[in-house]
Amino acid sequence: MPIYAYKCSDCGFEQDVMQKVSDAPLTDCPACGKPSLVKQLTAAGFQLKGTGWYATDFKGGAKPKEETPAPTCGAGACPACAA
Repeated sequence: MPIYAYKCSDCGFEQDVMQKVSDAPLTDCPACGKPSLVKQLTAAGFQLKGTGWYATDFKGGAKPKEETPAPTCGAGACPACAA
């Protein structure tokens, strides 16, 4: 069963309620008694783990290769140092 977040638009009371998807939304605030309880939009609380279609089909492309830094002068890598 999903957990829905509610907030009263009059007094600011907040409450999380476990409800069936088919249940009617709550409207009466338990703190002030006014019919101003509103369902809030929240992020989903799950994470996909393991292997599966999401791991192979929606991963970002190949990672760019890291560039090797140029050697500093005095390390014997440039023509001026080799002489």
